[in-house]
Amino acid sequence: MDLSQWLKGSALSALALALALVAPTESGEASAEAAETANAAAAEQDRAQRRGERRANRQRARQNNRGNRQEARRSQRRERAALPANARADRRDLRQTNRANRRDAQRVNRANRRDTRRVNQANRRDMRFDQRRERAGNRNVERRVERRNDRLDRRVDRRGDRFERRVDRRGDRFERRVNRRDGDRFDRRARQINRRVDRAQNRRSDRRVDRARRDGFRDGVRAERRRDARRDRREFRRGDRRYRDGRRYRDGRNAYRRGYRDARRDFRRWNRGWRNDRRYGWRNYRRSHRNIFRLGRYYAPYRGHYYNRVRIGFFLDSLFFGSRYWINDPWAYRLPAVYGPYRWVRYYDDVLLVDIYTGEVVDVIHDFFW
Repeated sequence: MDLSQWLKGSALSALALALALVAPTESGEASAEAAETANAAAAEQDRAQRRGERRANRQRARQNNRGNRQEARRSQRRERAALPANARADRRDLRQTNRANRRDAQRVNRANRRDTRRVNQANRRDMRFDQRRERAGNRNVERRVERRNDRLDRRVDRRGDRFERRVDRRGDRFERRVNRRDGDRFDRRARQINRRVDRAQNRRSDRRVDRARRDGFRDGVRAERRRDARRDRREFRRGDRRYRDGRRYRDGRNAYRRGYRDARRDFRRWNRGWRNDRRYGWRNYRRSHRNIFRLGRYYAPYRGHYYNRVRIGFFLDSLFFGSRYWINDPWAYRLPAVYGPYRWVRYYDDVLLVDIYTGEVVDVIHDFFW
């Protein structure tokens, strides 16, 4: 315990005792307060004394430890000084050996890391080579698929051309047959009319001749000549009018057939190049107008019918392209307008362009609706 702290503690206790002895005891409460103050001062003095003792003990322990360490260092120095030169050389050799071992270990580690990097580079190079080979294989597969699709398209086009030629030949045969039938019918009708006219004229002339004979030969002959001239002119006009009417009727029918056949031939030619036209970018339009392409559930015309992927050149049953499956406003979905026998038809989530005369699928867009 420090001397100054002890003097402070003793001074405080003496002061408290003097106050307790000198101060008059006015009442019991004052004496109690004085006793409490004295007790508190004594407790504070005890605590200060204990703290001083602990501090002194710690200082002594530090001094002892410091002295022990210094003594240990001195003993180590003495031992090292007492060691012979051989031990020092051995220790030096040991340090050099350890240093050499560490350097060798570092070299080995560097070599291992270098080998690891080379192995990793070789692995990455092999992976890149494999990826390039896979991409080349995928490109080859895509080219094969494209060539197969091109062959299918050419086959469908050839089939459509054959069908068109067959329909044209059938239409030509039908037209020739109709023309022959109409021509024969018109000729028979004309011969019948001519025979009737001839019979009527003969009867008329006979009656006139008889009347002229009764009225007189000269007057009758003169009158008959005038009547014959008028009759010939009238008959010529009637025959020419009948000839012109019949020819106009036949030319009108032929023109109608030729126009109808040409129209059907034009309708069968559908240009699939509309996909390259920016006006019909239905994909971008669907991306920004999703609700328009949600039409709800598709109800097939047959119960228990399941979806089958349809391609160009397939012939549908007539119930699948009925009017309730038509898309009446193709521009609302950014599809090109149709003409003639073609109609855009919904088939489940696909859109088909169908020739409603034959049921042939001319164009297909898969997964068009959501």
